[in-house]
Amino acid sequence: MKELDLSKEKALDLLRQMWEIRLFENTVFDLLGRNIIKGASHLYAGEEAVAVGAIAALRDDDLITSTHRGHGHCHARGAVLAKTEEAKQEHLNKMMAELCGRATGYCRGRGGSMHIADVEKGNLGATGIVGGNIPVATGAGLAQKMQHEMREREREKREKGHEKRKKETGGDDSRDLSVVLCFFGDGAANTGNFHESLNLASLWDLPVVYIVENNLYGMSVPVEKATAKLDFAGRACAYGIPGQVVDGMDVLAVREAVGRAVESARRGEGPSLIECQTYRWYGHSRSDPRDYRTKEEEAEWKARDPITNFAALLVEAGFATEEEIDALEEKVEQEIEEAAEFALSSPTPPVEELEHYVYAPFKWTAADIARERELRERCRARPEPSQRAGGPGTHKVQFREAIQEALREEMHRDPSVFVMGEDVGLYGGAYKATAGLFEEFGGERVRDTPISEATIGGSAVGAAMCGMRPVAEIMYVDFTPLAMDQIANQGAKNRYMFGGKTVVPMVIRTEGGAGRSIAAHHSQSLEALWTHFPGIYVVMPSTPYDAKGLLKAAIRDDNPVMFIEHKMLYGVEGFVPDEDYIIPYGVADVKRAGSDVTVITYSRMVHRALEAAEQLAEEGISVEVIDLRTLKPLDMETVAGSVKKTGRVVGVTEAYKTGSFISELAMRIQEELFDWLDAPVTRVCAADVPVPMSEPLEDAAIPNVEAIIAGIRRALR
Repeated sequence: MKELDLSKEKALDLLRQMWEIRLFENTVFDLLGRNIIKGASHLYAGEEAVAVGAIAALRDDDLITSTHRGHGHCHARGAVLAKTEEAKQEHLNKMMAELCGRATGYCRGRGGSMHIADVEKGNLGATGIVGGNIPVATGAGLAQKMQHEMREREREKREKGHEKRKKETGGDDSRDLSVVLCFFGDGAANTGNFHESLNLASLWDLPVVYIVENNLYGMSVPVEKATAKLDFAGRACAYGIPGQVVDGMDVLAVREAVGRAVESARRGEGPSLIECQTYRWYGHSRSDPRDYRTKEEEAEWKARDPITNFAALLVEAGFATEEEIDALEEKVEQEIEEAAEFALSSPTPPVEELEHYVYAPFKWTAADIARERELRERCRARPEPSQRAGGPGTHKVQFREAIQEALREEMHRDPSVFVMGEDVGLYGGAYKATAGLFEEFGGERVRDTPISEATIGGSAVGAAMCGMRPVAEIMYVDFTPLAMDQIANQGAKNRYMFGGKTVVPMVIRTEGGAGRSIAAHHSQSLEALWTHFPGIYVVMPSTPYDAKGLLKAAIRDDNPVMFIEHKMLYGVEGFVPDEDYIIPYGVADVKRAGSDVTVITYSRMVHRALEAAEQLAEEGISVEVIDLRTLKPLDMETVAGSVKKTGRVVGVTEAYKTGSFISELAMRIQEELFDWLDAPVTRVCAADVPVPMSEPLEDAAIPNVEAIIAGIRRALR
């Protein structure tokens, strides 16, 4: 007989949790069949021992991330933390309500089955993207390590001179690390996210335990047909971390293996990989006929049922009688019935709340906007020749220096702010925008990363959800599609999908635009792509003043921000205030007042538009130039005021004409301001061709001053 190294109470609790998951999933299967639960639900029945055993090894302050097959993980985590019978029932109620799309669910009905989360209990959420949670878990592990080091530094300051630290603190429990468990399937172990994340976690010794739930099938494809080498645990050695295979049908074996890995991570010894070999009772989803599996295979695995076998073990060990086991199962059946009744009697989310939780609320006020306007005018005023500064309380900097100042000041102001990305450390960034920061703040807060855009983006998401404020650089905007899943599907959507119960305060700094003859993979303007996704802001400054103030605002904001810097602007000079300042989002800047025609633009094209306006002024044509500064949120109020004054609009962008942001703006002007227009909106855009390397061709592809003047003349006809 297998010896049990746990108490009767704990053993019965493990059994209870597995039964709760099994019966919960069976009920979900029934509700799906009755069309009460809508959409897809990927059931966890059969795999219960993995979630229950693994999570049993955690402390209350540890974290998990989950997959589309995540009900079991969510339940096991919540069940452990629920200290009373009432709390346990409430937990099951909220889970069932969420799957039923009800307002009383964990995510207020917004996430459903594939995105269930309980952030308050350390469940950072499930994802519908296979492997999408792996970089997020890596970032969460980074946050745990950095916060631990911050606490240690503060403790050392407080305790300097004290000889008995342990006595004063009451022990060392607070000194070790919180750990992140990352659950994913065998299919996810073949994705780039898996390899990028393990590499980064190993490099930085992050406290993450990666758990591969190998249930033999990625939807319908057998693992042997999708994986060149079936030893998933063996992949760990490629990254210098321990790997282990464990019987995923044995809750005690999982608990023991994960427990060792968790304690190793807690001691600062880095990540581990555990492959749990298990089996799902149901198909990929309810509609799956499972005709790719044999009856013999299913029977063989069901003979290894983790619940019935563990129950038999408890009886054999004298931990419980058959009657006690039956009574426990009956109790669980009642719990699940109550959860279903609660869910079905709960209201659906009010349609009036459709747009709630897309963004965290703005932190700035009308007073902030007024102050910024005053500072803007101060910096815009031309200094007297005798003045060494640009006026009272200003100084002159290059665009890249404005970025440096913003980062430096915010890192001094808030210890949770850190910078990471390719070559941001000693090298100082591709365009030297992070120069000097590594020397000042060290490698813990200015982190050079591998060339791993997906994990850079995902790690930023995970770190942000865990209380840090990452500023992650992706070297060129052309590379941001490599991180699109993490930024757009995780970072931008998590707050909404999790019912507003989290924030994701992260900044993605990147460089865009043409002008350096570095061809199509390093010269694009992809801002329209990022404005398409709800939940993320898009910022594109044109001057040092705007760059500094907008970046500081982005870092302090609680939303993801795509901060795009034009590579041809880094040497542009301008004045910035000496004092601390921010530029609130959604406030455009009229860079030049005019009365005949409005030119609306942003980033590098602002400078070309101003030059065009200057030339046309010699002909008596008065051009108003609006710098949007932020594309999302968009300041339609300033746009409307100008359109009502001039009646004619020219939109200018360096992006491709088809699908450009200026095209979106033109449509909004047509819809909202049509009665004020004296002519159709004119667009001046880049040619619909990949940006060529040849200097003459590149110049021809991008709007120049002459093209803008020609566009203005068309609008004035």
